[in-house]
Amino acid sequence: MVFPAFDEDGDLSPGVYCASVAQVLDHYGKGSLQRRAVADRLNRIYQLAASTGQLARFVVFGSFVTAKEEPEDVDIVLLMEDAFDLGTVIGEAALLFQHMEADTHFGTSVFWSTRSGAIGGEQAMIEYWQTRREGGLRGIVEIVGERS
Repeated sequence: MVFPAFDEDGDLSPGVYCASVAQVLDHYGKGSLQRRAVADRLNRIYQLAASTGQLARFVVFGSFVTAKEEPEDVDIVLLMEDAFDLGTVIGEAALLFQHMEADTHFGTSVFWSTRSGAIGGEQAMIEYWQTRREGGLRGIVEIVGERS
């Protein structure tokens, strides 16, 4: 995956860019100590979410996928399969599905839903996260299976 250049605001141009976790870490996980630490968190969270066996889609947005030298955190949207049962998730992985606990434990904002629970449908939910707080759109990254 070749990510597009950042715009004048340091954001990706609007769109959902698909890449493997290795590609995302290689591209965005270099630079400052803070950026590398956030990349390590992202990798840990991806591994924990995948360990449930019910991860359908994993989307990264916010300062981690921008030109910001010192991203404060990584923002994540998890779409889980409809068969996902939160009651069966134990240990550290369970913290991902409790927004405040995820923020405290991982230093990460995690938003999640099952596929059928996604307001407006899963693609609309994913695309919603392109909207910046101050208005306008930015690009986001969806982590997909390894690509050759």
